[in-house]
Amino acid sequence: MTSHTRIKIPAGFWAGLSQIGIAAHEVLRKARLPLTIITEPIVTTGQYFAIWQAYSDLIDDTAKGIIKLTTSFETAHYPPAVLATYHARDYRDALKRMARFKQMCPPESLRITEEGELCTIELEWLDTEQPGPPLLVGITLAFLLELGRRGTGQPLTARFVEFSDSMGDVQALEAYFGCGIRIGANCNRLKLHRRDLDRPFVSYNAELLEILTPVLDQSLDEQERQRSITEMVKWIMKRSLTGGRPDIQTVASELGMSDRTLQRRLTDDGTSFKHLLTQVRHEQAREYLADPSLDIKEVAFLIGYEDQNSFYRAFRLWEGDTPSNWRTEHLGTNSIN
Repeated sequence: MTSHTRIKIPAGFWAGLSQIGIAAHEVLRKARLPLTIITEPIVTTGQYFAIWQAYSDLIDDTAKGIIKLTTSFETAHYPPAVLATYHARDYRDALKRMARFKQMCPPESLRITEEGELCTIELEWLDTEQPGPPLLVGITLAFLLELGRRGTGQPLTARFVEFSDSMGDVQALEAYFGCGIRIGANCNRLKLHRRDLDRPFVSYNAELLEILTPVLDQSLDEQERQRSITEMVKWIMKRSLTGGRPDIQTVASELGMSDRTLQRRLTDDGTSFKHLLTQVRHEQAREYLADPSLDIKEVAFLIGYEDQNSFYRAFRLWEGDTPSNWRTEHLGTNSIN
């Protein structure tokens, strides 16, 4: 996702804020954004994050803001893509629909895996250079559990929740999720009881799904066709770099095509898989080196190099300097090799 991405804010968002006593104009003023966004709700990623940060500042405590908005937001205010998940056949169907239709509502995406007794849902940002505010992270994961509760009509609990940033009153969040919560994790992740995914939704509406699903599928297909193949490949690469080197077969599989088709489409775009991999590693290296909490060995691992020397050689080709010198020059601080 690039800085040119546009995000549509659902009208129900402002209604939800109003229900908990926060006016739209207060949020926009706090975010230093024009009030016209209320009637013309198309914003950039930066503006979208600023709105969520403003809400977080106005609500005072992050945990309080997560719980209040998640529980008070009326189902009637759900946008069509979310409404389709609420009327799914069961919790598993709802989560799969949510992961698919989230692609229509950047900037976050959901990765769902089932293993053993657990269903793990990991939140990922389409633009890793600009992670979302902690409150938005919390809202996203809390809503997934809320969806299950409303759909099944049962007081479901999570198995475990992990957040990378501080979330305010952790005890309040543990009471809401019904499980332990870890702060300072390396990702944002919700773990559910896998057995709950088989629970039928009392809100299941086959007729409504027959109307909504084709329309949403068509919108998503059109959106995917408009997104360049180069952009999609780079996004998948960034997700898959850590500790290894993504190959073209794996990336092609994620895109639902053969590696030969992917090669041909990249050639049509004037690039190659190898060139994009080098470009992604370079971009990620600069991003990670800008974080003084990461040492050079960690940066090398995060962009797929098994040893530090290989990373040093590659970085010299990219920047004409060593990673440590580049970091010192750009951060103005000494760093650990």
